[in-house]
Amino acid sequence: MEKELDNIDKSIIRILQENARTPVKDIAKEVFLSSPAVSARIERLEKRGILTGYHATVNPMLFGYHIKAFINLEVEPAQKKEFYPFIDRIPNVIECNCVTGDYAMLVEVMFQTTIQLDHFINELQHFGRTKTLIVFSTSVEHRDVPVN
Repeated sequence: MEKELDNIDKSIIRILQENARTPVKDIAKEVFLSSPAVSARIERLEKRGILTGYHATVNPMLFGYHIKAFINLEVEPAQKKEFYPFIDRIPNVIECNCVTGDYAMLVEVMFQTTIQLDHFINELQHFGRTKTLIVFSTSVEHRDVPVN
């Protein structure tokens, strides 16, 4: 993939990762192209699935989400058909990854209270054994994908 992108595409991606609301005219100035040329490149990057969306970052604490946790879950392969729709419906699930190791899933969640977290863990245990890690602090927040 990287070989298919030129330095201008990579610069556009870096700029949009830093601030997805950067006006096209500002990007154009930075990469020395016209605004229509930058718009066409962005559209091409979207169509190719390189740029997959734009979002705002929200401070979860201001919405009362004081409990962040990672839950390891043992799920048998036969249960995944039932598990995936279940986990997709839970708005408190920030991310769910199928992983290697002793547990099949690593689920990142945010809750307002430990009571809510406990209730969710009880629901998860329908699928298998869990191990929960509650986050005290985060030294590195979500980072952008390095584009060299």
